[in-house]
Amino acid sequence: MKLFEKLAVKLSLTKAEITLVSVLLGFLVLGGVLKNIRSVEKAETLVKKVETSRYREEEVDSLLALASVAQATVREDVMQGTETGKESTSSEKRGAHRSSEKKLFNGTLSFNKASKGQLQKIPGVGPVMAERLITFRTAKGGKVHDFQEFLEVKGVGEKKLEFLKKYFTLE
Repeated sequence: MKLFEKLAVKLSLTKAEITLVSVLLGFLVLGGVLKNIRSVEKAETLVKKVETSRYREEEVDSLLALASVAQATVREDVMQGTETGKESTSSEKRGAHRSSEKKLFNGTLSFNKASKGQLQKIPGVGPVMAERLITFRTAKGGKVHDFQEFLEVKGVGEKKLEFLKKYFTLE
């Protein structure tokens, strides 16, 4: 109790006042600790809510749909790759060059249904551009509604867009 007496003399307060101030300071510290604990608990519950809502059913369904589209595209590419592989081996036996086999594409192609191989048949569309176009279509939910949206694809400007309009239909 000597501590309270020395403090009381220095602050010129009574022993009862010092006790009251000490109790109030104790409650203040306790309140701060409890508030911090509650905010940590709130943060943990918010993190859990975000994690559970991150993959709601609609999002999971859309992710599965995108995965199935990608899988179908891979299957088509593999099938076309095996067909072109067979063609190239037979053409090598005949001594023909692969570049001479490539025919110019005439007509139109439904962009929303075209595979990577079909897109590559269009003049000026190589494997990289075809991949960009398919990625763009997938990002748009599998369907493009307006030709102006193609300007979002890297490598497609006004000139390329006018060129692609000749070959694409948006059904």
